[in-house]
Amino acid sequence: MNCPPIMCPPRYRVRNSFIPRMVPYVHPIVYINRHVVVNVPQHYYVPMTRNVIVDPGCPGYAGVLRRPYVY
Repeated sequence: MNCPPIMCPPRYRVRNSFIPRMVPYVHPIVYINRHVVVNVPQHYYVPMTRNVIVDPGCPGYAGVLRRPYVY
């Protein structure tokens, strides 16, 4: 008696080969020229003239201290 054949599921063997393809990547570069304003103090000196009158008092009384009370 002959038996019917048993069918197994197929096995796959894949052989991969790769072909390179060039893909361009663009990297933009932005150059920035910055002008930064820096505050620098600039001092101005304004000359002034004042007339001051100094009264030395009456002659002969310079340095004499008058006390209203006697101790």
